[in-house]
Amino acid sequence: MSRRPKLIATDLDGTIVQHSNKISARTIDIFTKAHAMGIHIFFVTGRPPRWMDEIRDAFGFGGAICANGAMLYDLQTGTVTQEWMISQEDQFQIAHRLRTAIPGVSFAVEAHDYYYREKSYIPRWDVGLDNVGVSKIEDVIKGPALKMLARCSAGELTSDQMLEIATGELEGCATVTHSNARESLLEISALGISKGATLAVVASRLNIDASDCVSFGDNPNDFSMLRWCGRSFAMADGHPEGFSHASGIALACADDGVALILEEMLELPL
Repeated sequence: MSRRPKLIATDLDGTIVQHSNKISARTIDIFTKAHAMGIHIFFVTGRPPRWMDEIRDAFGFGGAICANGAMLYDLQTGTVTQEWMISQEDQFQIAHRLRTAIPGVSFAVEAHDYYYREKSYIPRWDVGLDNVGVSKIEDVIKGPALKMLARCSAGELTSDQMLEIATGELEGCATVTHSNARESLLEISALGISKGATLAVVASRLNIDASDCVSFGDNPNDFSMLRWCGRSFAMADGHPEGFSHASGIALACADDGVALILEEMLELPL
């Protein structure tokens, strides 16, 4: 497909946001050029909206798909436009099934306006949001949630090992993935919700076919998006299974892999 894309979808952390939390000037420049050319830009991430201000400030344009596809978020106005939530009943089921299958697992749960964790769940990024915790997450499940997080806080299993177990245990109940192989952490969404599924909804509303979309990502929570787009690129330093879900490979985030590919794509004819 040797034509310019109509939509660019990119993961953030490890894809265009470096591990130092830096976004290179080269990356910002090429996305700014694409936006000026009328190409739709979507930042597609596992992040909740409270972590999106730095992306808005860095770019000043683009739409956002947050929480691994569970939320459409207006980046410029800071408003939630649509959500696909895990029901209260399914949250109880998820906790019950995973406690049985993964001894020592602990949970956190979040919507766009709250975050709760179990005392045994050791947070890494959301330190300060819930400094007290509860004994069991079921005690604070009062309604639908965007995402459940399941962690082996002592590192008993890797994220990949947890994912293999949870995929079978949660079949027919929820969508489970992870975004970091080193964190012993699962990210759980409502059944059928993923980055790829929500990107497909967004593109359809814009009358853009998958063949005119390009995506970039580095971890299992990106795989559905990489598979759906007509052109997709797994990051060279990302999860080793990424290459089997994408049509190409981008250099590492620190080497401006996404920017390098987009610089070539924007020179293609319409």
